[in-house]
Amino acid sequence: MNVEPVAQALIETAHAKVNLTLRVVGRRIDGYHDLESVVAFADCADRLSLTPGAELRLETSGPLAQACGEASDNLVLKATQLLGERVPGLRLGAFHLEKVLPVAAGIGGGSADGAAALRLLARANGLAADDTRLIEAAKMTGADVPVCLVSRACVMTGIGETLLPLVLPKMPCVMVNPRVPVATKDVFEALGLRNGEFLVGVTDVLEASGWPQEDASIADWIEALSAAGNDLEAPAGRIQPVIGEVLSSLRAAEGAGLARMSGSGATCFALFENGADALRAAQKIRLDHPQWWVHAGTLS
Repeated sequence: MNVEPVAQALIETAHAKVNLTLRVVGRRIDGYHDLESVVAFADCADRLSLTPGAELRLETSGPLAQACGEASDNLVLKATQLLGERVPGLRLGAFHLEKVLPVAAGIGGGSADGAAALRLLARANGLAADDTRLIEAAKMTGADVPVCLVSRACVMTGIGETLLPLVLPKMPCVMVNPRVPVATKDVFEALGLRNGEFLVGVTDVLEASGWPQEDASIADWIEALSAAGNDLEAPAGRIQPVIGEVLSSLRAAEGAGLARMSGSGATCFALFENGADALRAAQKIRLDHPQWWVHAGTLS
């Protein structure tokens, strides 16, 4: 009697994306915003698995599974649909998402999940990492999905489609989210740019000073990053004033070299030169604000 072999689950981690800087260059005629951002990835991540099979489905578990909303709105399924439109006969299966990253939090949790789905589908279907159909599906899924697809430190420009690799040291960090969702659309609306309005000239972006070299220290990076900022921090803070409280807690931490909001918020982070200071800071913030999501780890 022949027995069908049981398909083995493929597994990918969907690491949190952190915008160490975020400059809004302007708003295009089509309404999209041009950005320039130094992006790093954290050691905290969702976990996505795919068991190849005939039926496409998505199940969620984990401490923040309920925050995912309707499965039909999940970027895992959106990315799968978009890739399926480009790859005839795409081999699908059952996804299982273990959700630990907060949603609508400025750290690309949903985008990282969608990118992880594309990597899993590429493995299941023998697609190369640089397959143009994979990259096109990533761009169509969401602005942060291309950078999450490669999941490596880089300078991200345009609307998220242009990526220049960077080499970062492993930087101790504390990430804090006050468990208050912030819609990216609302933050950009609060920024108030009209279609076709630019804040930075093209030559200003091209002539921007370079970032530290490959062998640079954490201190070098903190100094360089401190000269930039996040243009969305102020408008996000007007929408959710608790962001200011989070930043104050991080800036008050002993050893914090830089504290800033990531993306469109509300997650904020602080960089440290040593991990012991980061751990102590995280412990204090957890005690002072037990309702907040707090992670101590590294960015790179």
